[in-house]
Amino acid sequence: MSSLYNSDFYAWSLKQAELLRERQWDLLDIENIAEEIESLARSDRRELRNRLGVLTAHLLKWEYQPEKRSRSWEMTLVEQRLQIQNLLEDSPSLGVLFDALLQQGYRYALLQAERETCLPRETFPTQCPYTPGEVLDSRFYPG
Repeated sequence: MSSLYNSDFYAWSLKQAELLRERQWDLLDIENIAEEIESLARSDRRELRNRLGVLTAHLLKWEYQPEKRSRSWEMTLVEQRLQIQNLLEDSPSLGVLFDALLQQGYRYALLQAERETCLPRETFPTQCPYTPGEVLDSRFYPG
């Protein structure tokens, strides 16, 4: 089963699902199934961190370049907040990691805001200036 995992992931996945449904426990590729389940969890964590990065970058741009605010920036804020809410509804236990992922995402936000605004890095706070409540609040627009 491991060779199929390495050579044709799609076929391996379908076979594992079939074996699970048929309750053929002894034929399952347990180690690789466990690895894939862990990978799914990491994927959700990465997605939340990345969305928080995009969201906080746009909050920074909104706050520090008010003269360039646009409908596009506003729609990005709306979209990211909705997708983050969906992620947290689907996987509530990610909420425990929210503060840490917000800070990790903010590192990306700093880079993006600096590049897109052409403002010096020192313009922006080194730590995320927005609380988790503000980040998720659809009515919150800084500045």
